[in-house]
Amino acid sequence: MELKNAVVALSALAHEARLAAFRILVQAGPEGVAAGEIARRLDVPPNTLSSNLNILSNAGLIDSRRDGRSIIYTARYGSMTQLLEFLMQDCCAGSPEICAPLADVAIKSRCVPEGQA
Repeated sequence: MELKNAVVALSALAHEARLAAFRILVQAGPEGVAAGEIARRLDVPPNTLSSNLNILSNAGLIDSRRDGRSIIYTARYGSMTQLLEFLMQDCCAGSPEICAPLADVAIKSRCVPEGQA
């Protein structure tokens, strides 16, 4: 991941409502969650949520698909993994034992559904 892309992704996540929405989508798995359900869970107006989801989408962190009248959003697990790996890239200046717990998290996060890398 390039520095510019990491900054965009981190900026998108550096907002309480966007981070909360992203976490809902990460927990939902590849099935995703309808926009209306996300708005209900976060208790935010649909137009506010739409703006926040657009920012996450432009950052490459989520995808959307239409299902009837609903728009279903899903986390892009590959992008999330790339961001985590970018943050840990030069970890610990030659002392990998310091970052071993973080490395385990990154390895476990490789639950990338097919077509999401």
